[in-house]
Amino acid sequence: MKINLSITPEKLLKKTEHVFDLAGQKIASLNKSWDANKGTPVFTVKGKYTSRGWTEWTQGFQFGMAFLHFDGTSDKASLRLGREKTIKHMASHVSHIGVHDHGFNNISTYGNLRRLILEGRASEEKGELHFAELGLKVSGAVQAARHVTTNCKQPWSPVADAAGVIPSGYIYSFNGPQSLFADTIRSMRSLSIAHQLGHVLMGEGDKKINLLHRSIEHAATTARFNVFFGQERDAYDVRGRVAHESIFNRNDGQYRCPSTQQGYSPFTTWTRGAAWIICGYAEQLEYLDTVQGAELDSMGGRRAVTDLYLETAKAACDYYIDGYSAKDGIPYWDNGAAKLHNLGNYTNKDSDPFNAYEPVDSSAAAIAAQGFLRLGRWLSANDSNVAGKRYFQAGLTIASTLFDEPYLSTDSDHQGLLLHSVYHRPNGWDYIPKGKKVPCGESSMWGDYHALELALLINRLAQDKYYTFF
Repeated sequence: MKINLSITPEKLLKKTEHVFDLAGQKIASLNKSWDANKGTPVFTVKGKYTSRGWTEWTQGFQFGMAFLHFDGTSDKASLRLGREKTIKHMASHVSHIGVHDHGFNNISTYGNLRRLILEGRASEEKGELHFAELGLKVSGAVQAARHVTTNCKQPWSPVADAAGVIPSGYIYSFNGPQSLFADTIRSMRSLSIAHQLGHVLMGEGDKKINLLHRSIEHAATTARFNVFFGQERDAYDVRGRVAHESIFNRNDGQYRCPSTQQGYSPFTTWTRGAAWIICGYAEQLEYLDTVQGAELDSMGGRRAVTDLYLETAKAACDYYIDGYSAKDGIPYWDNGAAKLHNLGNYTNKDSDPFNAYEPVDSSAAAIAAQGFLRLGRWLSANDSNVAGKRYFQAGLTIASTLFDEPYLSTDSDHQGLLLHSVYHRPNGWDYIPKGKKVPCGESSMWGDYHALELALLINRLAQDKYYTFF
């Protein structure tokens, strides 16, 4: 990836304004045409959103986009839409015990509503603040209850000879208790916000389970087993590589092997999984700044937890930049995909979403770009200006590419905002246009949401403001 060191948030404002203009059209089009009886919109086929059942993990993005659009434009129609749809459709997601997706669904809706009220961007109606906060409290606790332990008893750190955190448990994926997904780090913000609101998970015998500690435990286990640090764990241990899934023996909690659901193989990096790591750890690093040191003592202390979050985010970011991203900052869907070699040295060329061999994944780029900006800003604020600038500029470089054609969807008949997003390449779920050999030209709810969230973050940065749920 070639990082543009001269680009600034201010220089991207014309592009982000265009993103918000287009997003308003797309949100209105989908709202007008979508039949809620069909379930949740997931991705587009021939430019129209359709559903694909796995779990209803994209509902929050659908309505969360309305809140983001209001935030960026002050369009009250979008605010009304977000409010009405959250109240009508999101309650079941708050109490959903079968998924690892609470950070996606509930922070994008209840979290954005709460944030807008607290920022003074939206006036509170009918006790909405308490309503949103109750939803966030319950969501964080319900997510935290989806928990199992490992057999690990000793602290571990990605930093040699450091104190470390014990990777003693995790929030398991919808595949079952044996499965730890990289994606779930993005749901730890549900636990963080619920803890920040003073909530706990009540267990057997009225035991109070600390949500902050459970989120840190999950982050430690994910870093230990889903992220690689060049420590010769296996023959493919490259620093920054991410395994989509880790499998554990539920009889005794032993780690058994890497796996994947949506990537090419357990020993390659599914780039959206890596993007969740980049964004999730960077955001949790920001959250740590709001936590009192005494709250971290039983988890190894502030230094140990900070090292864990920081080194994990940096490793994944470095591999994105130096290992598999195309020159313009956009990754292909998996860095080891079978036909990728036909593109030659693709990292030295701009991405080609219309190639005949393997699809790109713009959604991975949008998710990662936000993480790059957050990590870069955090490092610069903590006296690491050189590293901070590198990551921050990488985020802006990716955004500049995404907020232009061929990635930005300018066709008014296309309901998607961000083109060339990929859902499940191994299962063949993504639409391949006539005359093409790989999926291209389509959008996803998570790609659209994160593109708009990226635009909002850049707008805030250009005004010397910030965007966070904490």
